[in-house]
Amino acid sequence: MRRTTRIGQAGTTATAVAAVLLLAACGGGTTADDRQETADTNPSAGSPSTPAASPSTPGVTPGSSPTAGAPADDPTAETPFAGSDAASADPSSDAMLTVTNVRVAEHDGFDRVVFDLDGTGTPGWEVEYVDQATDGASGQTVDVNGDGVLQVRISGTGMPTDTGVEEYSGDTVRFDGDAVEEVVYRFVYEGYTTAFIGVDESDPKPFRVFTLENPTRVVVDVED
Repeated sequence: MRRTTRIGQAGTTATAVAAVLLLAACGGGTTADDRQETADTNPSAGSPSTPAASPSTPGVTPGSSPTAGAPADDPTAETPFAGSDAASADPSSDAMLTVTNVRVAEHDGFDRVVFDLDGTGTPGWEVEYVDQATDGASGQTVDVNGDGVLQVRISGTGMPTDTGVEEYSGDTVRFDGDAVEEVVYRFVYEGYTTAFIGVDESDPKPFRVFTLENPTRVVVDVED
């Protein structure tokens, strides 16, 4: 005679609970409630696609560099405002350039005038305050808006027919800055390209001049 053993409902429940506890103890898993609590306190937890944070360099914000925002060839920090005396530099022996654009921008503590050039070699310059703006080709007085006039002569430049580069149109650049009021361009003549910077005070303001590369530029900063 076959004997059938029946387990009561209470016994079944107890066995099931014991099995669940045994599985939890052996597997070391977390419940759905545990996972939700972890996600609330650490949003990146449980997200396999989120990469681990990489070690940061002391003193450097991730995603930036100590010189962020400054061109590598911009010597602004190393070029002080020496004063208002005339400044000059010689062009390279192979210089044959043409000014293609004139730009003005306001910066913290100074206004910047940029002469873009194209061609070969490195330009030189002669920059100084003058009592009156005079056109080199005609000898005529040039009207410049400003209490003072800073003359810029860029050397190592040539006629567009010689350089193969189209010259700047010659439009006056008007600018209501703290130092610069306008830039009057006077084209190339006998190897020099002349422009006049109108400054808003008769007392000469300190300035600095330097070149930048890629593309070639002559930069004149006038202190506020």
